[in-house]
Amino acid sequence: MQKIALWTALMAAFALEGFCADWNPQLAADYLDSRQKEWFAWPRATVEGGVCVSCHTGVTYLLARPLLRQALGESQPTTYEKGLLEGIHAQAETEGNRQGAEAVFAALFFSLRNPNSKTLSADAKRAFDRLWSLQIREGKDRGAWKWPNANHDPWSTPDAPFYGASLAALAVGNAPAEYRERPEIQGRITALTDYLEREQATQPLHNRLALLWASSKLPVVLSTPLRQALLDEILRAQQPDGGWAIASLGPWRPHPDAPPSNGSNGYATGYVAFILQQAGMGHSDKPLARALDWLTAHQDHQSGAWPADSLNSRHEPDSMQFRFMQDAATAFASLALLGK
Repeated sequence: MQKIALWTALMAAFALEGFCADWNPQLAADYLDSRQKEWFAWPRATVEGGVCVSCHTGVTYLLARPLLRQALGESQPTTYEKGLLEGIHAQAETEGNRQGAEAVFAALFFSLRNPNSKTLSADAKRAFDRLWSLQIREGKDRGAWKWPNANHDPWSTPDAPFYGASLAALAVGNAPAEYRERPEIQGRITALTDYLEREQATQPLHNRLALLWASSKLPVVLSTPLRQALLDEILRAQQPDGGWAIASLGPWRPHPDAPPSNGSNGYATGYVAFILQQAGMGHSDKPLARALDWLTAHQDHQSGAWPADSLNSRHEPDSMQFRFMQDAATAFASLALLGK
């Protein structure tokens, strides 16, 4: 039995080496795990019910780490995956300015846990019940959810409810068809799709990319002509070296204290490449192939991360905040490269 186990492990290692010979998924996973260790220990990340599930460090980790685990042949979720999901579960009923975001994250991640199920799990049903109970019923943002606004691009701005609503649409698309077709749910979905249609023209490209992602699971949120126009806009923004500049995913608000960001960027390129895959672009298609080549060439061989700077402020290199965008860049770069 020991010989069989050793042979299996060696074969998995050789398969991984061939699959990922040009980048190191183990280093990426180690970087992301180390950042969660720091995040869980950071006093400012502590909230009622556990640890804050941030857009930059928590949400992206929960998206990427399961696929890295599969690629690496790991059998169990990490301690940090479990802790973040427990935090989402505990915070689902809390009040405050993050309750809309927490509700969206809960629906998204509990919908992802059993993707082929024909019925919602008890946790997913609870999450969707909470989601619909917090959906805005009137005003400019009717159909969306309240979202934190710290004037921090790209996830905490006056435009961010659209990003959150796109993630909610993604969660709905992951839910079983039987659930989506219930009459009482149809009305909520209609309110959501009306909001997304009404507001998309004024959104930065970053948020409309999230809508494109959602349309891969819930096609009704984006008409075929608008979808094609959005794809054309994304491809026009591709840099000569195959990546995307973070500035091209705006427009962003002026942030005089932010470091300059010129040329292709790890977060922008990973995010776009992953979403293009979700939208159906094949790996042999030249734009995606060039983006994956750029990502392959730009992983830091010591840290395992992809570099990306803050859009908002300069931070000391040893600070938590310095690596927030790098956390998101590493997660999305891994997602894109694992889609090969």
